[in-house]
Amino acid sequence: MRHSNPGRVLQQMNLLRRQFAQSDELPFGNMLSSEMLREVLAEAKVTFVDRIYTPLTTLLVFLWQVISQDHSCRAAVSKLLAHRAAQGERSCSAETGGYCVARKRLPEPVFHSLVRKTGRQLHDQAPADWRFKGRAVKVFDGSTVSMPDTGANQAEYPQGPNQKPGVGFPIARIAAVFSLACGAVIDWSICRYQGKGQSELGLLRLLRQAFQPGDVMLADRYLCSWSELAILRQHGVDFVARIHQARKTDFRRGKRLGDNDHLATWKKPRKPEWMDQAQYDALPADMVVREVRLEVRIPGFRPDRLTIATSLLDVELFSLDDLTELYRQRWHAELDLRSLKQTMQMDVLRCKTPQLVRKEISTHLLAYNLVRTIMAQAATQHALAPRTISFKGTLQTLIAFQPHWECASTDQFLHLHQELLTAIVTHRVGDRPDRFEPRKRKRRPKPYSLLTQPRAQAREAMVRKRLK
Repeated sequence: MRHSNPGRVLQQMNLLRRQFAQSDELPFGNMLSSEMLREVLAEAKVTFVDRIYTPLTTLLVFLWQVISQDHSCRAAVSKLLAHRAAQGERSCSAETGGYCVARKRLPEPVFHSLVRKTGRQLHDQAPADWRFKGRAVKVFDGSTVSMPDTGANQAEYPQGPNQKPGVGFPIARIAAVFSLACGAVIDWSICRYQGKGQSELGLLRLLRQAFQPGDVMLADRYLCSWSELAILRQHGVDFVARIHQARKTDFRRGKRLGDNDHLATWKKPRKPEWMDQAQYDALPADMVVREVRLEVRIPGFRPDRLTIATSLLDVELFSLDDLTELYRQRWHAELDLRSLKQTMQMDVLRCKTPQLVRKEISTHLLAYNLVRTIMAQAATQHALAPRTISFKGTLQTLIAFQPHWECASTDQFLHLHQELLTAIVTHRVGDRPDRFEPRKRKRRPKPYSLLTQPRAQAREAMVRKRLK
């Protein structure tokens, strides 16, 4: 990695780390270490030269952009301009062109690698009491995001087939592997919304390396596929997943372990199209699965019964109540996706090319992991579980503290950090496992009609109407 001023590069690394409360003197303070940044930039063969938008400055401004309420490039560049003025550095242009060019120049693997490294480090350093009976549980789930209606985005991630050209927006399917213990994103992937192999199962195949021997995968019913589960078991990964609605269960058969609890043998199905013959032949002829029927009781409602499949066969170690409580925690993946898409506003992206769209998603996930790191610091210091702390409250507090860290001495920084953690733990999440709300909106939308044709055609129609 070539650069002309090593001291300035180190200064930029320290600034980037300080913005997200990273310091070697703090718990989990090495999530974004200088060594990690150097390693990632070296792997991508990133070159440093004396310019305003160096790779580290570009990354920092991008992070500022995704965590702020105003996601515009203008607001992000203005923040950099204010920072340089406060530091006594020479001013930069308020125009966004240089920043946009710098984002394109920074390689895409840099962003993805930083997400993986920060997420895995935070997950690996989670204390044992945050785990499920000493086991590392990883939750897999997916969602969708939309992006600007440009030709490049439409070609890579087409809009839904039921929408007219020029009216809809490109849509992509994303999936992520979350740490159940601390909420960090361990890895992620993206594909088209529709098409052959473009599904959450297809994304799981791409993210299989995120699961290590001894892990437990927690997933919903769409991931309960014999082939996928058998491959995970081959690699020493256990699973807990709701049984797909197409699979029938009969608790009168198999080895009975207790009420609504038995062992069943799932036979090997026909070879899927995506699997080659050698891989198919290497799979066992059948798989012993523990099927458990859980009953969720909510006062005032009929009991809701659901059946899960798991490879955790030890009844003494993993009781029916243990599995019930574990599967209830699968909902955390939905809450994590909500934090990303609503709190961090990742549901509607802003970039106009597929490459920048993927960088934008990775930057959101990197910022999310760094916020999760601060939540882990607060939880460790105050002997709490990180899932009991509000993500939105943490993000709001972090944004309020950020401007005061830039010029602070080491002692002042540590003092501010302690105040930050104290403020964060006051924002607790209530224990509401059976909360439900109507999926309806009280506030009425503005009475505008929908755009049912391309915007250019709609403007031409308005002109013709005026000329009549």
